[in-house]
Amino acid sequence: MNSELLSTPRRVRFVELSAVALRALADGDLAGGSAEAGVALDAHFVRDRARSIFAHRADQVVRDPSAAPWITRAAVSEPDGTVIGDAGFHGPPDAAGAVEVGYTVVPGHRRRGYARAMLKALLVRAAAEPGVRTVRATIRSDNSASLATIAGFGFTRVGERRDAHGGLVLVFEVPADAVRAA
Repeated sequence: MNSELLSTPRRVRFVELSAVALRALADGDLAGGSAEAGVALDAHFVRDRARSIFAHRADQVVRDPSAAPWITRAAVSEPDGTVIGDAGFHGPPDAAGAVEVGYTVVPGHRRRGYARAMLKALLVRAAAEPGVRTVRATIRSDNSASLATIAGFGFTRVGERRDAHGGLVLVFEVPADAVRAA
């Protein structure tokens, strides 16, 4: 791969995935999800793991419409308009003012700086909200790519836990004030 391509800063914009789009994707309807979102989504959006996540997020928006501006969105590369993944928060800020980031780059676009671009955009979004005091990232200990992605963004490891599959998950946080200052 061209080293210049790797060093080029990436720009992304986020496209809302409405409850209707999320439900279509959860049901495996890529064409319907894409039509509702207004962008051509990748087949990654209807793989088993993604479908499960999108079903959860669709239910979340139906239960709490105020969560919609916070949750999963399609990530689109600019200026070419290619959907390169999805990103968002697990929900609106909790009572302590914490939000948790989540992002995925579709396999064909990995290792090109898109995850860092998505994370940066999410941090900027969180820092712009007066009610956000902390941004959290939870990452499986064996996910070296995501661990490398958060490096340099000021995250500090604050804990760990076991996930549903028995894997070790590391918990990182960065104060929103530190993001605002940067």
